[in-house]
Amino acid sequence: MDAVEDIKSRLSVEDVIGEYIELKRAGRNLKGLSPFGNEKTASFMVSPEKQIWHDFSSGKGGNMFSFIMEIEGVDFRGSMEILARKAGIDLSQYQSGASAERGKQKQRMYELLELAAKFYQTQFAQNKTALEYILKKRGYTKKTALEFQIGYSPNNGRALIDFLKKKGFTEVEVQQAGLATKRYQTASDMFRGRIMIPLHDANGRVVGFTARILADEPNAPKYINTPQTMLYDKGGQVYGLHLAKEAIRKTKFVVVVEGNLDVIASHQAGVKNVVATAGTALTPMHLKELGRFTPDVRLAFDQDQAGINAAERSIPLANQAGVSLSMITVPSGKDPDELIKKDPKIWQEVIEKHQYALDWFIELMKKTHDVSSAEGKRLFTDKVLPVVRQIQDSVEKDHYIDVVAREVGVTKAAIEQKLTTQKSAERLVIKKKVSVEKVDNLTADILKTQNQFMALLLVQPTLRETTVPIIPDMFSEKQAMELLDYLRTNPTFNLKEGVDGLRNLKDYVKMLVLLYEELYQDLELLELQYEATRLQVRLIERYVKTQKAKIVEAFAEADESDTQTLLQKAKEFDNLLRLAKESTRGK
Repeated sequence: MDAVEDIKSRLSVEDVIGEYIELKRAGRNLKGLSPFGNEKTASFMVSPEKQIWHDFSSGKGGNMFSFIMEIEGVDFRGSMEILARKAGIDLSQYQSGASAERGKQKQRMYELLELAAKFYQTQFAQNKTALEYILKKRGYTKKTALEFQIGYSPNNGRALIDFLKKKGFTEVEVQQAGLATKRYQTASDMFRGRIMIPLHDANGRVVGFTARILADEPNAPKYINTPQTMLYDKGGQVYGLHLAKEAIRKTKFVVVVEGNLDVIASHQAGVKNVVATAGTALTPMHLKELGRFTPDVRLAFDQDQAGINAAERSIPLANQAGVSLSMITVPSGKDPDELIKKDPKIWQEVIEKHQYALDWFIELMKKTHDVSSAEGKRLFTDKVLPVVRQIQDSVEKDHYIDVVAREVGVTKAAIEQKLTTQKSAERLVIKKKVSVEKVDNLTADILKTQNQFMALLLVQPTLRETTVPIIPDMFSEKQAMELLDYLRTNPTFNLKEGVDGLRNLKDYVKMLVLLYEELYQDLELLELQYEATRLQVRLIERYVKTQKAKIVEAFAEADESDTQTLLQKAKEFDNLLRLAKESTRGK
């Protein structure tokens, strides 16, 4: 038995999902509120019999692994690790050689770091100075300190090393975890006399620490982070994500601040969709990690020059990560922690007043350049136009050409000319502005249409004639494409005969059967034929609309002298129009 089957044999989908949402019996199935939206009427279904789930509001569905991937924002490997821990399974036994040994080392590292966090917490509870700093000066409650596992590292050289050695770990392992350093052939604790803030991965496992100085020491850095280790990578560490991800999913956006203490203060004030970059600049890895939970990322960096520079550098990175970036301006030059202490309500209001990144960038450049002078206009456009040039949406690009022209008081033609001829060494890229809600709704609509259509074709062979004009590109998921191909190759396939030929798609097939039972099993064949035709038309219309947009964009970007390209695109456009007209006749 492989790891996946072993996990499935020990866990049930209803128990796994039941840890995240409340499920109630609804006949043979279980029903609950979707964790992917803010619905009031339950539309999330779980089938204990089929070991499958389906969310009717978003169109998502699958087995326990796909649920963990969606809810935890991890890949398949990550979902296996989470479910293996729940099932009490050691994944290293399914590995071989070096990978198995590395898996055991990582597991030892996790255990060591968790013990270190508990050790620091115990020391914190016994240190009056540390308690006064966190509870009185910083104003955190005991509940907050416990939730974030705040600790203290004693200033006596080897306290942590000696503690961990008693627990069976070696000095070498403590060093590998980034918690010890060797000076003059003698190992000593890396952190001493500091407030300890554990750094967790998205699953809540301790991977390292940020240590803040407690007593003033000349030339001593205020913050020290764990060095790079097997588990900790500062370029990918998103502080507080394990506590923020549920709030991020519900609000559909995330606020990124600079400091760990800003995150703690915000969570205590009730604003929990807030994370930090743990003292480093925003990186592609940060944005990729956050993009698993939401495409709406809002930066609330400090208003000093370093914070402004970091925010500016983040604009091109957002496009590469496929997220929509906006900026939050904290008033009076304060950092979020200071603002929250003054009035938490203002912090909530500030978050809602986010500004799209390009608008923020243009305003910033206008403040730093005198656009009333010729030199100022040149410098301003030198900075702004490389960003505008990278906008993919033609309407948005045209809008910002107008904006720049108005700001510097020149004609639109002059700006367009500079856009064409400008060759900047530094090319900034920006993600076009989109409505997160619209993107989410469109994705859900495509998924629902696709899966409802395939559910009808799977269960009712007589409806498969409606696939004639359908092509795989009209589907958004590989599973749907594969099932469409199978049904065309096996037009007389009947579920009653078994699903041996669909072994690789068995979970997807189970989900479609669950969907059919919930939506269609009580309908007459004539009603089912009408529904299949309606869904077929909707799929074609969606596809035609998308392809039209691509062709229009190609026309806008093509060189007029390239007549062959233009003619080919025109032919494709005519074919799409014909396809749309033919689909309309089916209504």
